[in-house]
Amino acid sequence: MKLLLLLLGGAKFGKLLTTGGTMLISLGVYALIWGWRYAAGFIALLFCHEMGHYVAARQRGLAVGAPTFIPFVGAWIDLKEQPMNAETEAYVAMAGPLAGTLASLACYFLARSEGSDLLLAISYSGFFLNLFNLIPVPPLDGGRMTGVVSRRFWLLGVPALIAVFLWRPSPMLILVALLAAPHLWRGLRGEGGEAPGYYDTAPGKRVEYALLYLGLLAYLAVMTHEVHDMLSAVRARG
Repeated sequence: MKLLLLLLGGAKFGKLLTTGGTMLISLGVYALIWGWRYAAGFIALLFCHEMGHYVAARQRGLAVGAPTFIPFVGAWIDLKEQPMNAETEAYVAMAGPLAGTLASLACYFLARSEGSDLLLAISYSGFFLNLFNLIPVPPLDGGRMTGVVSRRFWLLGVPALIAVFLWRPSPMLILVALLAAPHLWRGLRGEGGEAPGYYDTAPGKRVEYALLYLGLLAYLAVMTHEVHDMLSAVRARG
């Protein structure tokens, strides 16, 4: 019994080491480029985003691992079992951007009250990160949120992903496109690798997720634009 408890404790400690270790690695890499204060704030917002997913997955009874961080890729939680239907998938996906938006908003209000340009820049990163994640292509959160509404929604994400790449070319965007391609192809053909009935959702629930998605998308677009203008004014004064 004691041996079993020790093994369980070691497993939990290993999970903490994975999360804490990858978080520290990301902190070190980002700090070399932007300084440790900005890096710490950015990682904190990433953590809040991922914990939104984590809590939502646990609420739906899914086995889930602690967050893992990789520099310039972001972070993710390890879903040890997949959702049984598209509504559960959308619920877990939605919780990340919601938690990340609330954390970014708290950072924004703190920046305004303290007159901190650093916190303002961190909040901008949070708003932009969550806005990017709402592009409606899988495996991004936006793709998993809109799948419950209609998989054809994903076609709207293609020009958005191309526009972001033309604006800020990045290998990460190429990786997202490669991961999204099979989902898009199956969606166009009306096929899926999921169990029969996976996308069967009540019309009212589809409307609910559509409104939540569009509302969050609009709010993040406004906040990202507003904070970007504020930072541009700060740079102009400097």
